[in-house]
Amino acid sequence: MPRKKTSRPEQLLSHFIRTRVTQTVFNRLENIRQKSDCHSIGTVARKILSKEKITLFHKDITLNATMEELALIRKELRSIGININQITRTFNQDKVATHRAFYVLKVASLYKKVDQKVETLLTIISNLAGKWLQK
Repeated sequence: MPRKKTSRPEQLLSHFIRTRVTQTVFNRLENIRQKSDCHSIGTVARKILSKEKITLFHKDITLNATMEELALIRKELRSIGININQITRTFNQDKVATHRAFYVLKVASLYKKVDQKVETLLTIISNLAGKWLQK
């Protein structure tokens, strides 16, 4: 099956250029490729030659512990939400007043846990904001 015709033929890569580089230059290009949005060294070289922007990605390993804690809080909040939904469903199905009071107390304790988790979350976010919004 032939390739579909492009609507912009001026952007078609039609000219082949071949070159050799030293090991040092190759290592530099490979380093840029690994840290950027480029998938090949040819793409890196093409972007450099045409003066296009190369997006480099940087991972801050000092935030690993914070991100793990945020993921744990998210997981805990999700499980608390599931529990609240299950209790609410049971509450709506049960017609006995004493049972319903029990479910209300159970949900209230779960909402206290949510409040604690949200406070922890806000503390972490304010610390992150202080770190990232430094002047």
